Amino acid sequence: MNIYDFTVKKMNGEPQPLKDYSGELLLIVNTASKCGFTPQFEGLEMLYKKYRDKGFMILGFPCNQFAGQDPGTNEEIQEFCSLNFGVTFPMMAKIEVNGENEEPLYQYLKEQKGFGGFDMAHPIAAKLDEILRADDEDYDKNSDIKWNFTKFLIGRDGTVLERFEPTTTPEQIEAVLERALAQ
Repeated sequence: MNIYDFTVKKMNGEPQPLKDYSGELLLIVNTASKCGFTPQFEGLEMLYKKYRDKGFMILGFPCNQFAGQDPGTNEEIQEFCSLNFGVTFPMMAKIEVNGENEEPLYQYLKEQKGFGGFDMAHPIAAKLDEILRADDEDYDKNSDIKWNFTKFLIGRDGTVLERFEPTTTPEQIEAVLERALAQ
């Protein structure tokens, strides 16, 4: 089993088989429009434009599970991303990434790569840790998605290579991306 066994929904509700991206390096990201990490859209778009002609694709999955930071409709989210950050990579339909209604793709991603911890040098990391510990003292012991802008790097063969937490910026993963593209 790999990610090519899954089908997700595009913003317009049409099915999007992930096997259509077979052979490409993918970055799958849960996004939000009103989050402290939302400026990461700029870095993601930069990576996409720089490497898309080398077989790289980003798929954004809006999610409203973290402090209600993406309450809009699919259409409003698409417009926000395009107008405010010039996003041209595909944004999929809004999903849940944890819990009983989680997208099956995300269940698989979390099974493949668990939580790796926050980069505590990031200015938001300490506050995020405080918020999460208030709800669950042992939040860091499970593989759930902890917040918006968790990123999964998928190899050309559909296997999950890396998981990057929200405190890891797109710019910080560029070297890993370049190595994976060179393979």
